[in-house]
Amino acid sequence: MISRTLEKLIHNDFFKKKAIIIYGPRQSGKTTLVKALADKVGIPYLYLVGDDMDVREHLQDSTSAMLKKLIGNNKLVIIDEAQRIKNIGISLKIIVDQLPDVQVIATGSSAFELADIITEPLTGRKFEHLLFPLSFHEMVNHHGLLEEQRLLEYRMIYGYYPEIVTGYGNEKRLLQLLSDSYLYKDLLAYEGLKKPMLLQKLLRALALQLGSEVSYNELSLTVGADKQTIERYIDLLEKSFIVFRLNAFSRNIRNELKKSRKVYFYDNGIRNAIVSNYSSLGLRTDTGALWENFLVSERMKYLHYNFIHGNSYFWRTTQQQEIDYLEDRDGKLFAFEFKWNPKAKIKIPKTFTNAYPQCEFQLITRDNFQQFLGV
Repeated sequence: MISRTLEKLIHNDFFKKKAIIIYGPRQSGKTTLVKALADKVGIPYLYLVGDDMDVREHLQDSTSAMLKKLIGNNKLVIIDEAQRIKNIGISLKIIVDQLPDVQVIATGSSAFELADIITEPLTGRKFEHLLFPLSFHEMVNHHGLLEEQRLLEYRMIYGYYPEIVTGYGNEKRLLQLLSDSYLYKDLLAYEGLKKPMLLQKLLRALALQLGSEVSYNELSLTVGADKQTIERYIDLLEKSFIVFRLNAFSRNIRNELKKSRKVYFYDNGIRNAIVSNYSSLGLRTDTGALWENFLVSERMKYLHYNFIHGNSYFWRTTQQQEIDYLEDRDGKLFAFEFKWNPKAKIKIPKTFTNAYPQCEFQLITRDNFQQFLGV
């Protein structure tokens, strides 16, 4: 059993008269997490799955009397795949308001579905948590820093989904199954999405542009769709925890890119499955991009789990001067350059240092990345 960072954080939110909502990608371990929490708390609990028709019937138009009868003497209620249940937000509100001695936890894999149906009813009545795939930090806690460092190249290729981490020797097949089913299940169920082939083309185009600026106009030409459709599909991919965007940082300089963005994948393994490339790093031309995706996605997990608030960016000018990654926290800038080769030489653009002289800068390589990821 690999301990999850969120377990302690969620446990601290128990019995504070609020619903606990856990979002996250499919197969990231939400069900395992909530069952582990329930077992450790050691109180009577009710486990319900939104995929079951009778569960949906009981919860979609419930009254307080119906919910009291359903819950009985249980003090903890877990509703897995809650986005499947119509009006689940109302039922959660009733439990919070009318059954103050009951802790309710709801999980869902689709932010764009679950958020829309619970946000308004649960205003001021919920704690929200996002569960990512496993992290570098969690695996270091599981089997030690030395072992996880030895697996670094393996993680950059196959990623951190629990099923992949625990399925050693069968990674390619599991990743292909995971990417084929998990990527599309929620999105294709969404009533506004009618073109699965377009979605696949877009994902492949984004995967091949990893670490580069993304132009919606260029993507529209590549996949054969208008700019508005491209932007909408990327937004849906982001809300279903497949990709996320970094915007360009701009504050002082006229020739800074202001409306550009990069798109990263939440998991390296999913990205490599999309392009069907599992070659070792020595045989690849995209090692730098994989390293960048690994560091940015793992940094995002670290910041999120440790409640470190701020904004993340990249920086580039029209003259192609660039810095891989920036964080703006409490008005202070932190800049990072990522290089896989520890012996790589870098030169910080004077344009940047002149404009932002107070910014702290650090080079992150495979020799010193641990602290960047909170280890």
